[in-house]
Amino acid sequence: MKLSREIKTGIIVIGGILLFILGFSYLKSSPLFDNSKTFYAVYTHIGGLQPGTQVSINGFSVGKVQDIRFQDATGRLLVTFSVDKDFEFSRNSIAELYDTGIIGGKGIQIVPVLDGAEMARSGDTLPTQIRPGLTELVQQKLSPLQLKVEDAVTNADSLLANFNQVLDEPTKRNLRESVEGLNQLIASLQTTSGRLDRFLEANQSQLDSAIGNISEITANFSKISDSLAQAGLSQAVRNMESSLARLDDLLGRIANGEGTMGRLMKDEALYENLAEASRELDLLLQDFRLNPKRYVNVSVFGKKQKEYTVPEDDPAKNKDPN
Repeated sequence: MKLSREIKTGIIVIGGILLFILGFSYLKSSPLFDNSKTFYAVYTHIGGLQPGTQVSINGFSVGKVQDIRFQDATGRLLVTFSVDKDFEFSRNSIAELYDTGIIGGKGIQIVPVLDGAEMARSGDTLPTQIRPGLTELVQQKLSPLQLKVEDAVTNADSLLANFNQVLDEPTKRNLRESVEGLNQLIASLQTTSGRLDRFLEANQSQLDSAIGNISEITANFSKISDSLAQAGLSQAVRNMESSLARLDDLLGRIANGEGTMGRLMKDEALYENLAEASRELDLLLQDFRLNPKRYVNVSVFGKKQKEYTVPEDDPAKNKDPN
């Protein structure tokens, strides 16, 4: 059957239209005969996500990003993506935005939640979250370290400034003099050490002899100790201990008021009597010195003895009767 020119032209036009539609669908990453479900996700920042990016579940590609546009005037982005109908998941599953590689690139993966809730249907808006990428994690770790380094550098600058203020010219001169004095001291110690080495080398025999004499003295002292032990030193020590015990007993008896010494130390009345007798004897001797005529009266010619009158200032007259 021979086709006319018009039919051929129509077939060519229809084929071109179909090819145009298929190519346009391919470029939009949306197949013409699509048997998948469409979902939506809202993000505040997509980090360079592009239409046509794969959507995965547990690392397996199950769909593609269809469209990205602003949701409202707040700047939030509405992402439209498709998922094959082969896998069912809860409508509480999360559409997570993540880094697809080290050098950049974003993708979406579905984190399925099998909590028994209603299954997700085409047209649902899934909850979202953004997983930090390697760069963001590094920045999060380096930010505190950067602050610490900056603080350390600031403190180091302050320390160096204070150190420079302390190290003025007189201080530097004193430090140089101290270092020179330390060097001289070290040199003197080295000289002294050399002299000591030479002295030890020159008197090695005398030192050996002295050490031998010390050993001999120690041996002799050991022999003397043995001789003292054999000579009854232990018996003398026991006798001394016995004497000390008797002396301790005697002191205890005196402290308890036993015996003559004990009564002298403990008897208050005896002490007071002795003190009173001593005072009266002192008064008697004083009165005898001041008034000898009261006690001795010598009459050569037999004159009648005059009666003695006690003076007003006589100490015996003013004696306290108590």
